[in-house]
Amino acid sequence: MRPMYFEHLVKINAPDTPALAFLSREALWRALWQRVEHPERFLPGLETCVILERDAAGLCRRLDFGNTCIHDRVRHLEGEWLRFEVAAADDHAGGTLTITLEEPEPGLLGLRFAYQTTLDLRGEQADYAEYIKAAYQDSDLETVRVIRRIAAEFNAPPA
Repeated sequence: MRPMYFEHLVKINAPDTPALAFLSREALWRALWQRVEHPERFLPGLETCVILERDAAGLCRRLDFGNTCIHDRVRHLEGEWLRFEVAAADDHAGGTLTITLEEPEPGLLGLRFAYQTTLDLRGEQADYAEYIKAAYQDSDLETVRVIRRIAAEFNAPPA
């Protein structure tokens, strides 16, 4: 079996997107970290998230989607990357998502989303692989929209 791998880059700050609000690397990281602490803002259908354990390298969580409960481990390097590791279960394929902050030039920011799953989507399942990749990409674009809303909330003047 060969696991499925997919990655793509979403631009955050770029000269060709001047209409988007500029985010500093610090603001981007702070808003992205909310996906760890408050995933319900990012994951449709998530009913509850319980942080089971914390240590210097990350944390373990239980994500309850009603009929499905997922346990994951979140690792990180502050300001650089997050990795969500999900073990395979009867109702979930398992895999990893790594989100890396990229800054090829000062202020030119992007988020690279890299997925590796235990799904074997070769042969007859190849069309399903394209569907999964498109779903990942849509989810990541929504993640960036949520990050922008959160960053705007952080920067809003107090009421």
